Amino acid sequence: MRRSNNTAIEITKHINAFLDDYVPNYSGRSEHTRKSYEIAISLYIDFLEKDKKIVPERLNYECFSRDNIEQWLGWLSESRKCSPQTCNVRLASLRVFLEYLGDKDVSLLHLYESATRVNRLKEAGRKITGMSKDAVRALIRATDTKTSVGRRDIAMIVTLYGTAARIGELLSMKMGQLHLNAKKPYAIVIGKNDNMRTLYLLPKAVAHLKQYIREYHGENPNPDSYVFYSRVSGKNTMMSQVAVSKRLKLYAKTANVICPNVPINLHAHQLRHAKASHWLEPV
Repeated sequence: MRRSNNTAIEITKHINAFLDDYVPNYSGRSEHTRKSYEIAISLYIDFLEKDKKIVPERLNYECFSRDNIEQWLGWLSESRKCSPQTCNVRLASLRVFLEYLGDKDVSLLHLYESATRVNRLKEAGRKITGMSKDAVRALIRATDTKTSVGRRDIAMIVTLYGTAARIGELLSMKMGQLHLNAKKPYAIVIGKNDNMRTLYLLPKAVAHLKQYIREYHGENPNPDSYVFYSRVSGKNTMMSQVAVSKRLKLYAKTANVICPNVPINLHAHQLRHAKASHWLEPV
């Protein structure tokens, strides 16, 4: 049995602390994002072992060189048959981990800085299927507001569309970030790169959110509870993007019968795209 060297043990501890403590408890990232980070790091270690013949017990910080990372992208593309989009997601995930290492030990910051100079793979343009205003109306009408889940879903859909928010921004939002009783109601969300944004809420969204909050959070909501939380794990766990996707597709199937313009495989970003398009339409 090969015995791990001290540096390999140290790197393993950093990986475990990053995935099990920092990401879920301090970075504000979702479980889906944590899993993406885990896959990227696992694939990088797999590459080092299979392509570079560096077993995990012999890991060292020089393994995370720019040259190795660039070769890893090629390995992902050629050996794993990953698309350019997937390769770039893996690269971004590895960079986050290396940035974490640099925060923990300033002598390792050069690894992150070097990784930022690795060029992303060129991606083919992705066409997003548009939705007309009639399609959005049909989707909203497809929700069953006679059920509590339906009332939750319509609050989410109306807010997503009305603000053109990213789904991750909405799901990571906590009660303390909602200001529904302000003169001009708004929500504060945390977007990419931890940038905070203010989203102003239309009266229809405010009405649906207030009804939803009374039903799901009560009269005195905990400001640290997620607005849209997991019904299984409770208010301290955000609702997953997978769960939202399933609900949207369920309503899209019903709405498509009324309005064929509603995409059957609807996803949350199409609502954001639709709102942005409708803002540009002439009145």
